Amino acid sequence: MTYEFLSDPWFQQIEQLIAAAGDLKIPEPMKVAVNVTIKSPKGETHLFINEGLFTRGHQPGVDTMLTLDAGLARKLFVDGDMVAGVQAFLAGEVTVEGDLAKVVAMQTVEPSEPQKQLTVRIAAITA
Repeated sequence: MTYEFLSDPWFQQIEQLIAAAGDLKIPEPMKVAVNVTIKSPKGETHLFINEGLFTRGHQPGVDTMLTLDAGLARKLFVDGDMVAGVQAFLAGEVTVEGDLAKVVAMQTVEPSEPQKQLTVRIAAITA
């Protein structure tokens, strides 16, 4: 079964996939805390990225905030296409507030094998 990207059922499935994934061996540069605002025709969705994983909502006290559109968010979080993120940033399609160095550091490392496997599972349940 597949679920609409960023829908409540999709988030519920993502939470289950993350819980079942075990140790994802997150590379150190990805262990940062970032609030993300995703804009779409349906409104805004807020994510919190921490230790290489994302959950719904924003958290206080975070040094870095990203704003991007849903199409790019899908490329990043479902397709695992980090190159698209760099290209979008260079094209001015991503707004970064705060510590840019944290975002750049996240983009400079390759995800671990368990992270890649989780991305495949996320893609498989995303409509």
